[in-house]
Amino acid sequence: MDVFRAIYTSQPFGYDSSILDGILMEARRANVRDGITGALICRADIYLQWLEGPEQEVRKTLERIERDDRHLDVKVHVAEHVTERTFAEWAMLHDPAATWIWSQSEIAGGALQRTTPEEITGFFLKLRSSGAADDK
Repeated sequence: MDVFRAIYTSQPFGYDSSILDGILMEARRANVRDGITGALICRADIYLQWLEGPEQEVRKTLERIERDDRHLDVKVHVAEHVTERTFAEWAMLHDPAATWIWSQSEIAGGALQRTTPEEITGFFLKLRSSGAADDK
């Protein structure tokens, strides 16, 4: 099975629980419709999202996110074909804590510009293997 994976980061604009709930509700509905699965790591200063599914649908989703004014400075770190899904069970797994990624001062200091695709991918693989992904 050919799956397309994309991982991006963005900076939230107007972050609060109602905005996040809206993003998650819209993402889950659209992802089920479009055959996309994935995970979202978020806090008030950063979104990291893993999307996987048919290439055309993942690319359309990225385009919608780039036009969404709730996201600033969208940067795609990974865009590649893989043989299988990593988050196949989740239309959009949500990890609200994400305290094990960069601190706010590291983000303010340019961590997003210095990160590697391997580091970004590693955050999600850690989430998947840590048991945090047990909560759908």
